[in-house]
Amino acid sequence: MTSSELPDRAHSRPPATVRHADVVVIGAGLAGALTAAILGRAGYGVVLVDVHAVYPPDFRVEKIAGEQVALMRRLGFLDAFAASATRVDEIVNAASGRVLDRTFGEHYSILYGDIVRVARAQIPPSVTFIVGRVADIETSSERQRITMSGGDVIEARLAVLATGQGDVLRQKLGMNRRVVFPKQSLTFGFSVRSDGAAARFPALTYYGEHPRDRIDYLTLLPLGDGLRANLFTFCDHRDRWARAFRDDPKRLLLQVMPGLTTFLPDFDVLGKVQLFMMDLSVVDDHVRDGAVLIGDAFQTSCPAAGTGVSRLLVDVDRLCNVHVPAWLGTPGMGSDKIARFYSDPVKRAADARASRAAEFRRALTVETSVRWALRRREMYLRRRTLGWIAEHVLPQRRAAATR
Repeated sequence: MTSSELPDRAHSRPPATVRHADVVVIGAGLAGALTAAILGRAGYGVVLVDVHAVYPPDFRVEKIAGEQVALMRRLGFLDAFAASATRVDEIVNAASGRVLDRTFGEHYSILYGDIVRVARAQIPPSVTFIVGRVADIETSSERQRITMSGGDVIEARLAVLATGQGDVLRQKLGMNRRVVFPKQSLTFGFSVRSDGAAARFPALTYYGEHPRDRIDYLTLLPLGDGLRANLFTFCDHRDRWARAFRDDPKRLLLQVMPGLTTFLPDFDVLGKVQLFMMDLSVVDDHVRDGAVLIGDAFQTSCPAAGTGVSRLLVDVDRLCNVHVPAWLGTPGMGSDKIARFYSDPVKRAADARASRAAEFRRALTVETSVRWALRRREMYLRRRTLGWIAEHVLPQRRAAATR
């Protein structure tokens, strides 16, 4: 075969496909999947992009509780998540081998991979899901152009970045992630088997016993046939204890929490210990034409504070139910529109609460000053007192009132 007979490989690739949409959502974790589901249900043309057809195992959120339950219910997703989770209505809170009080309310334990699986299952068929990697993004005040690694193109009026802590696309848009507190916390996740645990507590939150250990608390929640443990710490990942914990978690856990044996006298740790190091960060220069950041793509949160999912759900709610309908109802997608989302008072309040909670949880756990020592003592004493009243006094009063 002569050189003139060689196939023209430059023309052998099929022409690029150009898809048009109202909104393109990049990232199909919890934030991106819920955004695509809400906007798709509302009738908008949505394209969702992620590198994973099936979300891989990951150690992130493993509980939905508190205000998150109310937010999920308002968004219309709670029943779907509850069907795949283990529900707990009472949590025993303890420290130094003693019960502090009990928390009552809806709590759902569920692995993050299952959270994403359920969220994706809520996406209507009208949403186009593309499995692939975004190679480039170009934004303007009118149309946004997303180029996939294979050459296909998506053009949309709005681009939503739900890319977590990934920086590539943000950097392409000239946005900078500023680390506010590097390696702010270190969280361990592992599974536990204990035959007698169910008789002692439906679920347990056990607080660290000494500031020098830099341990905030341990949660034990029923999940499937066993217990799922999350240990929230402010240890440095280079600490000898933190490095050794993955190899011998039971011994090292009891070393720093000897009072835990009151509630968990015997247990086995199953499988590998997972860990997650969190940098607290926020994105600067984020007000740009045509693109908006949600969830961890904009600001990260302290896992121990439990505000990450709350922030994410507020972002999704305000973006999908307030701002996107207003933006798409008028021409253009300039930075003046995008700025309204970031200045939304409900969103700003949620972001601010998360920042304050991160500072508070770390200080309450690790600070050794007299001020914080008194703060911890006062908090535990108040909780024990209120817990005793709730357990012994209030039931007697209610019984007397019904006679």
